[in-house]
Amino acid sequence: MTAAAPSQQRPPAARARNLPWVEKYRPQTLADLISHQDILSTIQKFISEDRLPHLLLYGPPGTGKTSTILACAKQLYKDKEFGSMVLELNASDDRGIDIVRGPILSFASTRTIFKKGFKLVILDEADAMTQDAQNALRRVIEKFTENTRFCLICNYLSKIIPALQSRCTRFRFGPLTPELMVPRLEHVVQEENVDISEDGMKALVTLSSGDMRRALNILQSTNMAFGKVTEETVYTCTGHPLKTDIANILDWMLNQDFTTAYKNIMELKTLKGLALHDILTEVHLFVHRVDFPSSVRIHLLTKMADIEYRLSVGTSEKIQLSSLIAAFQVTRDLIVAEA
Repeated sequence: MTAAAPSQQRPPAARARNLPWVEKYRPQTLADLISHQDILSTIQKFISEDRLPHLLLYGPPGTGKTSTILACAKQLYKDKEFGSMVLELNASDDRGIDIVRGPILSFASTRTIFKKGFKLVILDEADAMTQDAQNALRRVIEKFTENTRFCLICNYLSKIIPALQSRCTRFRFGPLTPELMVPRLEHVVQEENVDISEDGMKALVTLSSGDMRRALNILQSTNMAFGKVTEETVYTCTGHPLKTDIANILDWMLNQDFTTAYKNIMELKTLKGLALHDILTEVHLFVHRVDFPSSVRIHLLTKMADIEYRLSVGTSEKIQLSSLIAAFQVTRDLIVAEA
């Protein structure tokens, strides 16, 4: 009993210090959110006019969907009534047809005595719900609209049945632009006193590709692992091939004979623990920049697409690497023949 006491008495500051930065810097109000101002102003208008419809927020991860609806809920309800007015379920909760007919139905159907206004049901990661559960939800949404609003959040709109889509107002959250991400990352860097270089910031934005959660996670893990955030430490921490590595690989594939290229690339892969899929993705970007004749480029891109498909099915990396090098060697011969 005494051993557990210190953790209960731990001050809020210490608890905040232990939080992952993703949660520590999660926006608390609608004003804190940095992106999709058009969507936010629309939702703000709904709230101020007290005409919130059922919402369906969709888009790639880390773009602020959950933060938006939680900020809305905090604005709508005071802390005391939050628990009784908001029901939040995500994919880790059981949300089969029984839950829709049981807890969700009973939550939506009961009215609160002392509070006018509506309750809010937030179904995060709704694309993980079964077809049956979604069909059951359809009726619940229709029946209890007068005292409950539903908000569905998902990554893939195609996984939500059309009947549910038509009952909700849809908003798409696209990936964040670097202009929006950099100021927010700089705020976190300042708060946490992170030693970061300019190329480190660029690498963060590039690797996260519009996913704010991923950017913060990479920033925190790189800072903890290396103490300094530069392009090299960011790439090393995520296990992503460096630009110099890709340039070397491309150089070997186009200028060395097959055996030397294969040996060098295998050594580099083993040394840095690179995945062929990552190498392929980066090489693909380089192929667009190198000035190949168009017929040669088409041949090469087709081959690379085949290799990527075969990798996704789960084939041997060694054989696919041989295939990739072979494709480049054939390309080289084609260029020589054309010249």
